[in-house]
Amino acid sequence: MEAEYVTTPFGRRPMTLAMLVAQRRARHDEPVRSVDKWKIYRALCEAKPRLGITDRALAVLNALLSFYPKNELSDDANLIVFPSNAQLSLRAHGMAEQTIRRHLAGLVEAGLIVRRDSPNGKRYARRTRAGDLHEAYGFSLAPLLSRADEIEHLAAAVVTERLHAQALRERISLLRRDIAKLIETAITEAIAGDWDAIHCGFRYLIDSLPRSPSATELEHLHHKLDLLHLEIVNRLEKHAKTKILSANHYQNERHIQNSDSESIIESETAQPEACAELSATDIEQRTHPASPAVNKPVAENTKHSLPVDVSPQNAGGGGTALKSFPLDLIIRACPEIAAYSPNGRINNWRDLTSASIVVGSMLEISSGTHQEACAAMGVENTATVIACILQRTSQIKSAGAYLRDLTRRTQKGEFALGPMLMSLLRANTVSNTRSQPRPSVLGNSAAS
Repeated sequence: MEAEYVTTPFGRRPMTLAMLVAQRRARHDEPVRSVDKWKIYRALCEAKPRLGITDRALAVLNALLSFYPKNELSDDANLIVFPSNAQLSLRAHGMAEQTIRRHLAGLVEAGLIVRRDSPNGKRYARRTRAGDLHEAYGFSLAPLLSRADEIEHLAAAVVTERLHAQALRERISLLRRDIAKLIETAITEAIAGDWDAIHCGFRYLIDSLPRSPSATELEHLHHKLDLLHLEIVNRLEKHAKTKILSANHYQNERHIQNSDSESIIESETAQPEACAELSATDIEQRTHPASPAVNKPVAENTKHSLPVDVSPQNAGGGGTALKSFPLDLIIRACPEIAAYSPNGRINNWRDLTSASIVVGSMLEISSGTHQEACAAMGVENTATVIACILQRTSQIKSAGAYLRDLTRRTQKGEFALGPMLMSLLRANTVSNTRSQPRPSVLGNSAAS
């Protein structure tokens, strides 16, 4: 059993209060107890982040424990080991003696071992005639025994935190995959909404996570992604229910038919959902389902539909929503857009929207310009306008500037799709080919 005498370091090493506390904590005031040295060492390896020690220091401690002859650390035995630095270096896999001394100082500072220096600073032991240790000078392992419960609790806390962080990472990975694919589905299905802004906010949340995040940071990110996932799912479900209720929008809504093959079959479009923007700041502050926009009432005199030869200036008052046109009419007026569809032809609105995104990138139309056009005209009408721009691209200097001009005119109620489409349709009917020049006036608006 060790004496309860407080010693000071040899030579120039100063005495600190931490050393005093560590020595007093190693007192044996409790009943005799013991602990497996390798069990406590494994707990130390788990709890090293909480104790502020490195793996190299643990390698030195492992070498020290190997010099203790028994597997059990007991407070009724002499717990001092006294190997030389040369022997420690051999058992520490050839670690340099200067490095060993530095890590020994770190173990002492962490309160895991206590120095018991001899009068001359050497490490040695005196034995009785029977060969038993009488007095030894070196490093005492008593703090490991006295702090065994504390170390085991710290190790359990570290393991619990690591498992919790691992579970959070798995759930975040699933949310990242689901959100990315749901946004892609919304864009493919041409669902109303500023999905580019939502995707930018989503990427901002992911990119703002540090390389080695804490459990608190992971919980914060998981909460935000969970709210964003819930909002996107709600939007998609709302769109799906609306689509089911109005399976065929020509069935229950008024439209005018004309026997003329070039006439416009005009139908009232379904009320669009609000194009709610979700920026990175909105996502950080709060994430909630956007309120649906209040639809403008349809004029009572819908039977007097917009004639083919009416100019855009007379299309309607400010803020009037654009009319949508049948897909087959758009394809006949703008056949060149089909080449940019994934299948090489336009079968539905989804194909037209996908092709318009490709054409917009090719014509260097910025995402901001495209988003403003979608907010003013609607996704389908914006795709139609881009198809018209492609059809007359040789006569338009800047497609982006031209689309911005049409967006401003739409917001003022000074633009209509009918004249633009009919001009292209007549040109295609007369020439019967895509390559021949077409009229220079597109929708009665000069190309910018």
